[in-house]
Amino acid sequence: MRMFTAVVPPESVLEGLEEFLAPRREAEALRWTLPDSWHLTLGFMAEVPERRLDDLQERLQRAGRKRTPFALTLAGGGAFPNPARAKVLYAGVEAEESAAEELRRLSVGARAAAAKAGAPAAGATFRPHLTLARMGRPVEATRWLRVLSAYRGPMFEVTEFALVESHLGEGPGNRPRYETVACFPLGGAQ
Repeated sequence: MRMFTAVVPPESVLEGLEEFLAPRREAEALRWTLPDSWHLTLGFMAEVPERRLDDLQERLQRAGRKRTPFALTLAGGGAFPNPARAKVLYAGVEAEESAAEELRRLSVGARAAAAKAGAPAAGATFRPHLTLARMGRPVEATRWLRVLSAYRGPMFEVTEFALVESHLGEGPGNRPRYETVACFPLGGAQ
């Protein structure tokens, strides 16, 4: 199974971002992601053996209990690998220093849980972001970064994170379809 752990912003936060982006979605070089797929990936696991799923969930539950709820804001944006040759356009994440550290530690804990369960997370250093669009070929994205710099959503509290299964090509427009398998509260959050 292809899976990832993620923070999913509340519906109201995602609706506000969609309202901001809706009139800008006409760009021909961008393949926009859909709001029902928006999330902040903590760790991606390319292959999770089904026999490891229970252990993975138990370890993620424990990882969540070690963290405390924190507040984030979606604001601004960026491009991977860089604005001059962008392949991904994303919304940025703002947080007070202590919240940014809790988010980083949540990612580390979720990745460690995955590794101990036999489903190591792929990828390099954690860089919190919400993917908005992908490009088939690199594009110069400076004007998009100027547009995104005008965006600042409402602050929201992160009280849980999710384990999500990714079904490639099963969503609208041959995009992935995401299915939440389980959610894990942070600390004493309900």
